[in-house]
Amino acid sequence: MTLAELQNLDPNNIGSWPVVIKALIILLLCAAVLGAGYWFDTQHQIVKLENTEKKEPELKQTFEAKQRKAANLEPLKAQLEEMKRTFGDLLRLLPNRTEIEGLLVDISQSGLAAGLEFQLFKPGPEQPADFYAIQPIQIRVTGNYHQMAEYVSAVAALPRIVTQHDISITSAGGGGDLTMNMIAKTYRYLEENEVASK
Repeated sequence: MTLAELQNLDPNNIGSWPVVIKALIILLLCAAVLGAGYWFDTQHQIVKLENTEKKEPELKQTFEAKQRKAANLEPLKAQLEEMKRTFGDLLRLLPNRTEIEGLLVDISQSGLAAGLEFQLFKPGPEQPADFYAIQPIQIRVTGNYHQMAEYVSAVAALPRIVTQHDISITSAGGGGDLTMNMIAKTYRYLEENEVASK
């Protein structure tokens, strides 16, 4: 096909053009459509894809961390339930407000049962803490060493928590008697309204 034949092609009658020219025009139009599609759409998607691929390692690490947490979720839930149960058991060892008086009686009765003579048994003011209150008790008793050991052991064996602090034993004078000074502390859990008022 010559240049003169190309110039004589009638644009109003494309159907009469030679097959080669029609195929070439179709190829150019397809290339133009594909080029426009790439320019206006695909290149932006490629940039987004590259940005997402850059984030992939970080997202993978986040996913793996969350997957490890999810894999441990059931054992952690079981551990939490066990801790709640244990905490509840321990909380039951703390007397409530009405049981404190009985516990004070138990502490003094343990000393009398051991054969000690009380010189001082003075409960101090309560000292509030997080969810419990501390009730200190100043104690001074006289007796022999074995009686004191029996008393300390009996107080430690009480069903409620009683701790013994600042124990000092001195000679009471004649006859081998000793004087023991100590501070016993018992703990009671605070009621919900007491915790709220704090």
